[in-house]
Amino acid sequence: MKYIMFQGTSSNAGKTLTVAALCNLLSRKGYRVTPFKSQNMSLNSYTTIDDDEMSIAQVMQAEAAGIEPNCNMNPILLKPKEDFTSQVIVQGKPAGNMRFDDYQNNFREQAITAIESSLEYLKEDYDITVMEGAGSPAEINMYDKDLANMLIARMTQADVILVADIDQGGVFASIVGTFFLIPEEDRKLIKAIIINKFRGNADVLKSGIDKIEELTGIPVIGIIPFDETLNLPEEDSASLSTHHFSENEKITIGTLRLPRISNFTDIDPLDYEEDVGIKLVNIYDNFDDLDALVIPGTRNTVNDIEELKKSGAFDYIQEVAKEIPIFGICGGYQMLSKKIIDPNCSESKYGSVDGLGLLDIKTEFGQIDKVVKQSSGTILEDSALGFKKGTTVTGYELHEGITILGDNVKPFIKVEKGNGNDQSGQFDGAIQGNICGTYFHGIFHNFEFRRNFTDQLRINKGLEPLGLTNDDFKESKRVNYDQLGDLFANNVDMSFFDKLLND
Repeated sequence: MKYIMFQGTSSNAGKTLTVAALCNLLSRKGYRVTPFKSQNMSLNSYTTIDDDEMSIAQVMQAEAAGIEPNCNMNPILLKPKEDFTSQVIVQGKPAGNMRFDDYQNNFREQAITAIESSLEYLKEDYDITVMEGAGSPAEINMYDKDLANMLIARMTQADVILVADIDQGGVFASIVGTFFLIPEEDRKLIKAIIINKFRGNADVLKSGIDKIEELTGIPVIGIIPFDETLNLPEEDSASLSTHHFSENEKITIGTLRLPRISNFTDIDPLDYEEDVGIKLVNIYDNFDDLDALVIPGTRNTVNDIEELKKSGAFDYIQEVAKEIPIFGICGGYQMLSKKIIDPNCSESKYGSVDGLGLLDIKTEFGQIDKVVKQSSGTILEDSALGFKKGTTVTGYELHEGITILGDNVKPFIKVEKGNGNDQSGQFDGAIQGNICGTYFHGIFHNFEFRRNFTDQLRINKGLEPLGLTNDDFKESKRVNYDQLGDLFANNVDMSFFDKLLND
């Protein structure tokens, strides 16, 4: 097994995409290659075909490599909750909620065992592992506790490439500072440097590159330009601030940017509809000029519904619901409830609270363990939102809580595989007029379902429906992965990697 590892001089330096790019390139050359990140902290996660939970970033990297995502590609997933506490997912399964110091001091050996086990598992099917670090390897205040950078490089004797983001400024200082803050034994593992997200003429960097090569003794093997045409999933909510969505189109779908937003990649397919624009709506914004509103997932339904009340968005949503469709996914679906029942305060200190009341449903916490499943079913009835009876949908579930339907609302999906609203596993979601919700993450990835919805929005505005043409989203994802790989290959010295793989 060959191990190549990308570490960054900072968070958001581009490690995730450089791993995806190299995985894509090596896969296209015929190598059996897998991504790997020992520990990831993220709210965007995914359910595998084995009903395991893993980070969406490693799912994206696996897709770039053309392979099925597996939880061993991300053995430790930390999902932040409240008060410095995270839910700890180990090899796809919840291991409990832990405060950061408790995790670092008391769970470390178990985490290392899981990481080693996952690396061994991947050896069975792959020849090359392209690994991603986390944040920066030079966090000297916690160097001995780090489970995602140099410990893993030492464990595998990986060749480390340091990735630096020039778009934020200070790139030369960040490279040299990172290098010299790392202990000498670990510096020896760093074999190359890549400067990422560059805009302009690379010739202006020559004197700076010469200097850092002189100071570190490490070659700069590439300068990767900032490509704003790439359209790939974002890993965390911080990156939403710089993500480019289509705007000023004929149809505008608002996406509520909840304070604790999660799994916002659910909206990505809507951005590929040729005349649809996505507008991220902050809870303090107005809700004017929207043709529909999507309320996405959240890591804490109760806390976010209380934030909506404080900001005034609670009342605004109730008003716009009289005019436009509202679609809730997972936590967003739970928010549509009349009542959110949490007598044991398992979600938050608030206990039970009033929901938006847009659907005749109530949601209860504390009734079941967390649901982690890939799911499928069929739409039960034609609706005013354009959904057609019998349409097949697939998705994945990641939720706590059950939802009970009242007399004035109808179930949305007949579940064939999965959990849905409750333990019976019969039905998922609810629909009432122009208000709809579901526990199925990824539901808009279903082309026929998505197109029926957006065509109804077109009809509502007096536009011609597009009908069932080609699925631009599915095709564009593959094109974007190849474009990412080509961008890397055209701007990085690939003979460096040929040498690594042939040594």
